[in-house]
Amino acid sequence: MLTLGQTATVTRSFSPEDLRGFAAIIGVHSAAFTALPEPLLAALFSYILGVKLPGRGTNYLKQDMQFLKPVSLDETVTATLEITKLRPEKHLCDLLTTLTNAAGETLVTGRALVYIKDVEGAQ
Repeated sequence: MLTLGQTATVTRSFSPEDLRGFAAIIGVHSAAFTALPEPLLAALFSYILGVKLPGRGTNYLKQDMQFLKPVSLDETVTATLEITKLRPEKHLCDLLTTLTNAAGETLVTGRALVYIKDVEGAQ
């Protein structure tokens, strides 16, 4: 069951090989990036939404992110989602999204709105 204030996280770093794989998918050379690309970082939130919180069957409706600082290769980052509002009658969940580094600095902040078939029974 989902509750206000509930959180889920994932911690990882991206290697040069990860960046080359991402660059190959989008059709550019990885040397074109001076920092990790924003869509690669945003994928961490997508992972949490689909696997951890709320989990399988979650659909993005809206996402807003502010990228405050660049993220370097091999920098360890932690993506966190926090439930800020539940609207079971509409199958909606609002979340705070943050990405921090090992020093605790906020690198990305934002909000997400997701649709969940069963808000009360999710997770």
